[in-house]
Amino acid sequence: MTPDPDDLRGRLRRAGELLREFYEGRHRGALARSRRDEDDLFMLLVLSETMGIPNPASYYTLELLPLLYDRFHEWHLRMGMEHSPLEGFRCC
Repeated sequence: MTPDPDDLRGRLRRAGELLREFYEGRHRGALARSRRDEDDLFMLLVLSETMGIPNPASYYTLELLPLLYDRFHEWHLRMGMEHSPLEGFRCC
């Protein structure tokens, strides 16, 4: 009697899900905070020139500006700025 390949895939997939939950479950909050911190640092790097901070990678980050404008409002509120720090860009 040969084992069903679909059943074996399903069991392996479920085992992978359980292992992921086991290893990530306890650290889920820390992982979420670290991702948010990385996003904040990336946002600061991309928008640094508009805030008056010299950016050595401005040539490479210029094309990312349109992607970050959508998330700019929630970022500056999380950074503790009541209004947009950029004079030419108003989001609230």
